Amino acid sequence: MRKITAAPVLTFVVLLSLVVALATGTDCLLLGWLPLGDFRGVIMALGWVLLVYLYAIAVYRVFLRYCPLREGEIAERSREEFGYQVYLLFYLLLFYPLTRNHLLPTPLMRLLYQALGARLGDNSYSAGVIMDPPLTELGANTLIGHDAVLFSHALEGRQLSHARIRIGDNVTVGAKAIVMSGVTIGDGAMVAAGAVVAKGTRIAPGEIWGGNPARLLKSPGTVVE
Repeated sequence: MRKITAAPVLTFVVLLSLVVALATGTDCLLLGWLPLGDFRGVIMALGWVLLVYLYAIAVYRVFLRYCPLREGEIAERSREEFGYQVYLLFYLLLFYPLTRNHLLPTPLMRLLYQALGARLGDNSYSAGVIMDPPLTELGANTLIGHDAVLFSHALEGRQLSHARIRIGDNVTVGAKAIVMSGVTIGDGAMVAAGAVVAKGTRIAPGEIWGGNPARLLKSPGTVVE
């Protein structure tokens, strides 16, 4: 595991300070006119939290525009590593708590993941966790089950790499399944609940996979007696 160095931490602190300043100023501008009373502080506090997240997403997206997550091996002390570590601080400290609190309904989770950079087709939803939204693609009418996890990074000792996860149309990933980096799942396929799909696995359209590690259980057109 690599240690997050001082430069990414300092960059994150500066960006977070900008977010807090913008949220505070906007909150006072929009809600400061409210009359004094029992609920003024509550309303302004809730508004401030909402504004912090809105500005944080905006600053996060601008940062990723200039320091995008790239696929492949990430060399130590490289520009790519710097960008990943700042991204990681944003995600773990600000956004990960939202994806894991089970308070946001699934339709709002869809909007959140899209705001964080995931590509989600029409009528596709995740009730699980997408660890690397900018490197995750879902087709239309696809469902990620409760507490399933998708992560497009691989950290093995000090070796770090990224590989995009691509999931097609009409796919179901069962509850508590794990989909690792570089996995491709074809249209109409299914990953059983609790399965662990190893990195780089290619699941063909219509196939059913399950187990740990996941393996082919049923091919398209197979008759189960």
